[in-house]
Amino acid sequence: MTPGTARPQRMRVGVPAVLAFGSNLGDRAATIRTALDALRAEPGIRVEAVSRLYETPALKLDGIDQEAPAYLNAVARVDTVLDPLELLAVVNRVEDALGRLRAERWGDRTIDIDIVDYDGIVSDDERVTLPHPRAHERAFVLVPWLDVDPEAVLAGHGRVADLAARATDPVTVHPDETLDSDGDAR
Repeated sequence: MTPGTARPQRMRVGVPAVLAFGSNLGDRAATIRTALDALRAEPGIRVEAVSRLYETPALKLDGIDQEAPAYLNAVARVDTVLDPLELLAVVNRVEDALGRLRAERWGDRTIDIDIVDYDGIVSDDERVTLPHPRAHERAFVLVPWLDVDPEAVLAGHGRVADLAARATDPVTVHPDETLDSDGDAR
C-alpha cells in the first residue's frame, strides 16, 4: 500500500443477527448449504460467519426422541438492513422453498431457520420473539454460536459460553461435514 492510499474497510450492511439452522430429513448438510446460499442471494443480508455442523438427537415436545432422525445444526452470523419481521419473511420463504412443512410442532423437518438474536433487541412481538425464547437452554444453538462469536452475549440471559456450559442436550461435531464462511463443505 502506498502512502496516502486509503486502506480498504469492510463496511457493515446493517445490524448483526444470529440465525440457527436445523435439518433432520433428506440430505441435511446440502439443505443447510442451500439455505445459506439462498440467504446470501437476498438483498439486505450478508452472511458474515458460519459455524461447523453439529449433530444432535431430535428434540420433541416430550423430550429427546431417539427413534427420530438426528439433526444437523449450524449457526450463521449475518448483517442485515432488514427489520426483524422482514428477516422473518425471508427466512420463512427460504424454508418453504426447501420443503418445510409445519404440520407438527417440533416435528421432523427438512429445514428450520430461527432468528436467535437481532442486534441484542428484546421484543415480545406476536410474530417474532427476540431473542428466540428457548435459545438460552439449547446447546444445539449455543455451541455452534460460539464458533462464530466466542464472546457472544444473549440479551437477557448472559454470556453464550456460560449458557452452553449449563445446557444439557447432547451436541457433537458432525464427523464428515463442516461449513466454512462460504458455506462449502471442507
